Amino acid sequence: MLTAAAVLAAAGLTAVAQPTGAAPRPQPSGPSTVCSPAGTLKGPGGQRAVVSLCASGGGAGTSLSAPATCRRTGSSVRYACLTSGTWTLRRDGRTVATGPLPGGRETPGPGTYEVSGRVHVRSSPAGVDLRGTVRTTLTLTDPKPVPTHRIEVDRHTLRPRSSTTLTYTVSRESDAGDGSARFGLIGEEASGVELTTSDARCVNPLTGRHPSKARSMYALDCALTDLQPGRPSTVVVHARVADACTSVVSKLGYWMPRGQSLYTGGMLAGPTVTCRPSDSRGH
Repeated sequence: MLTAAAVLAAAGLTAVAQPTGAAPRPQPSGPSTVCSPAGTLKGPGGQRAVVSLCASGGGAGTSLSAPATCRRTGSSVRYACLTSGTWTLRRDGRTVATGPLPGGRETPGPGTYEVSGRVHVRSSPAGVDLRGTVRTTLTLTDPKPVPTHRIEVDRHTLRPRSSTTLTYTVSRESDAGDGSARFGLIGEEASGVELTTSDARCVNPLTGRHPSKARSMYALDCALTDLQPGRPSTVVVHARVADACTSVVSKLGYWMPRGQSLYTGGMLAGPTVTCRPSDSRGH
């Protein structure tokens, strides 16, 4: 949890925890990680875990973690808490983001959010093992980041026992960064889908140990090096779907150099091409 907290603190989302209905508190002047008490889990034998929910972010992502303190009535053991589970972010009763604990998703933008976590808290050494749901309210102030890249596709539906040509267009919207990006597509392995292209920038990934020549035909990996604002790149993909339906998801990993800083760039989720089973009635 110390490592997770350090990573979250470095990410830099300005967030403030406050009780429902309370007046907004002064906002921090710089990036921070904010934790709010979210609930206490209790169990047999005096088990007890006090859980907080912490928000952090900056850049394109918002991350949530659930640090906890553990104890057991009558025991003098100093426990370390290990927490896992999932989190949900809601605004005005509508779910805007979910993810694993600890983990993150795209920044939803400024506003006051209800945060809930379904958590599993275990102690080291053993002695506390609890599950439950905790809740709090967080006010996030980081603006939703301006997109730097965009992915579009000309078709959004596949059908079983057919081949479909998908044309993906990858655009760079920002003058920041450079023209390099990794574009990836992947279907469900067990479906038997095959993704192929004649584009020399793309390959089906190798699998297995050397000297294996086997490749994952359900995935494509493309190295794009010429993305410029006003000059998008097009990748034409042939998707052959077998009897089983499968969706095809896409993503883009891009480099935003800042000197020799190691952790730069980001990931962008592209469109999902879904599969529609054939209607057995012929409609």
